[in-house]
Amino acid sequence: MAASRPKSALPIGVAHFSSIMLPPAEFAKIAGRAGFSRIGLRLHPAFPGAPYYELPVGGTAAGELKAVLAGEEVEVFDIEFFVLDPSFEASSVEATLAAAANIGARRLSVCGDDPDHARLLSKFSDICVLAGQYGLAVDIENMGWRVVKAFEDSIELVTRAGMENAGVLVDGIHFFRNGAAPADLRANLDKVKHVQLCDVAGPAPTKPEEMIAEARSGRLPPGEGELPLSDLVAVVGTAASISVEVPLVGSMAPEAHLKHLFNCAERMVRPDR
Repeated sequence: MAASRPKSALPIGVAHFSSIMLPPAEFAKIAGRAGFSRIGLRLHPAFPGAPYYELPVGGTAAGELKAVLAGEEVEVFDIEFFVLDPSFEASSVEATLAAAANIGARRLSVCGDDPDHARLLSKFSDICVLAGQYGLAVDIENMGWRVVKAFEDSIELVTRAGMENAGVLVDGIHFFRNGAAPADLRANLDKVKHVQLCDVAGPAPTKPEEMIAEARSGRLPPGEGELPLSDLVAVVGTAASISVEVPLVGSMAPEAHLKHLFNCAERMVRPDR
């Protein structure tokens, strides 16, 4: 292993969106050397034209990534993400699920954006069933400009679906900006499987386009904004996986950015250090 520093005793992950310009193998290497034990990868576009990477089973890119993961002692925790809108069909993304399973991913994240709630429930159940065939679990993430807008909406969807491999992904911005509090998390902790840390400052945006802009370019490293993330972490404990998602904005090198994110996240989850 060639990492520049030891990993945290508590595994901390980092989302690909934090340095989406890096191909998977390079991202895994730099993240591992920054101290992260887990990574998320974007294998499907978040929106039309958004960057993502394909890792077909048996392909050179997948093999290269596996070698880096082994060398850096890093694992792929999750992949992202699918938008469950009226046109979504689970069968159309099976190749991506196969690719995710091939590199050892455990979970995939989705967001809900179908106004027909019965159809949304059906689509969520379908992707859970298909993902389960590849040993994957599915986490629904609330976003203020989607139909599944608030944390309570994601909890309701998972509860109604009743799927064993269904969970909730809590993202710091989306959780707090859309009205949730640590007490809400505590009351539903059994359904929360993944928590992404990120911070923000200033008043919450109210228009969809402003929410999107904040999520994509207005995030701050954990502890550098105004969100009560420490309270969130205290509630979660070890009940869910913790990662950080803060896109690189500006001219900082990816190596410096990821190392700074790791240091901020570690201080939050391990305040004794």
